[in-house]
Amino acid sequence: MKFVAVTACPTGIAHTYMAAEALEQAAKDAGAEIRVETQGSAGSSPLSEADVRAADAVIFAADVGVRDRERFAGKPIVEAGVKQAINDAAGLLERAGTAAEHKPEAAEAAAPDDSGAAELGSKVQAGAGPAARLRQWLMTGVSYMLPFVAAGGLLIALSYALGGYQITEAPPVTEHFDAASAQSWAALANQIGQQAFDFLVPVLAGFIAFAMADRPAIAPGFVGGAVAVTVGAGFLGGLVAGLLAGAVVAALVRIPVPRAVAGIMPVVVLPLLGSLLVGVIMFVLVGKPIAAAMSGLTGWLSGLSGANAALFGALLGAMIAFDMGGPVNKVAYTFAVGGLSIASETSLEVMAAAMAAGMVPPLALALASAVRAKLFTAAERNAGRTAWLLGASFITEGAIPFAAGDPLRVIPPVVLGSATTGALSMAAGATLRAPHGGVFVLPLAGHLLPYLGAIVAGVVVAAGAVLLAKRLRRTERTGAAETAVAA
Repeated sequence: MKFVAVTACPTGIAHTYMAAEALEQAAKDAGAEIRVETQGSAGSSPLSEADVRAADAVIFAADVGVRDRERFAGKPIVEAGVKQAINDAAGLLERAGTAAEHKPEAAEAAAPDDSGAAELGSKVQAGAGPAARLRQWLMTGVSYMLPFVAAGGLLIALSYALGGYQITEAPPVTEHFDAASAQSWAALANQIGQQAFDFLVPVLAGFIAFAMADRPAIAPGFVGGAVAVTVGAGFLGGLVAGLLAGAVVAALVRIPVPRAVAGIMPVVVLPLLGSLLVGVIMFVLVGKPIAAAMSGLTGWLSGLSGANAALFGALLGAMIAFDMGGPVNKVAYTFAVGGLSIASETSLEVMAAAMAAGMVPPLALALASAVRAKLFTAAERNAGRTAWLLGASFITEGAIPFAAGDPLRVIPPVVLGSATTGALSMAAGATLRAPHGGVFVLPLAGHLLPYLGAIVAGVVVAAGAVLLAKRLRRTERTGAAETAVAA
């Protein structure tokens, strides 16, 4: 049989491509043909019309809205989340084959989708419940913010590597720049990175609003995010501004207007009124209270020390490892990144703990599969070889192939290992100014040796716990087999 598929996850990074790979491997094993379109953060190469026409059925492995669904009208469609595709791609193919055999019934459900998914790529799936939609709205903002985080953060980290931490005191490069001076290049990198960081909150707010109310809400969202920065409300203010802008524009859209005005509503009226209302509410009503809350949070973080810092680091590390790139992971990571804009000592410690904890799951599973290969399947051993690089690069999703096959014996151990690393990193006062990069940005870490020790300790704890859980399972199976033979 011939299938086509579309994979997409909220951030459009690892899960999108891992689901595609799983579907392709399952189709190969089943002797079927499949073409997969990955709607990821790097864009996508759309399926050809010929592939769609030839397909017996369509698979949507997506946690977000699939763009251009109308291409598949008349085709049997099977829908699932990306994790289901990673965990049970063969089952999805079987469902698609069954749907193809009952094409008349399935075709009716494959009508073009009018959910309003825009060309920019909203991350919201039609028909989701209120809690799921809220999560998807927030993840839309985070997914569009992450490129600014990576670009700005790594440029700032590079500037510190070239010019030291005092480079922040350099004069503007528009006033003084010497192409032969490393200090000037460091200042240039720092100032470009700071400009990229200045967009974080407005982009977050703008694309939360976009997810809620489409393109007319982008301008009010950006304006609300910019106001949040101005009044000192930070990332929390950006979240509120984005949700407020989306709600305001969604409400304005429902107001009946004369046909003559309808044509200018999306490009003039809605952005104008939305920006005005959101700006007034953020400046006058909610901006200052949120700023006070952010100030209190910053003060609380700055006061963390000793056992309290270790407990906070353990919680942060556990969240990073819990769903390996999923929503809980992104909440913890976004919190850590948000602190970089404050640039206090404690915020840098939080970033260091988050990155170290995120490296632990893939590295631990790579180590475990290398030390006791017989406890792992051939596919897991292959994944383990790749997990070394993924873990070293701070790509926590490298642990997903292991968790998918045996979640109860993989997830708790890696959570324990990441919590250990987070606690030790915070207790040691390790700092990091780069939001990504893994081992490649370790030279920028403060208290490097204790930081490395925290990572190694977490990897050893997680790997040991995984091996213990695997061995216990193997012992249980052996005992059950012997009992069956004796009976």
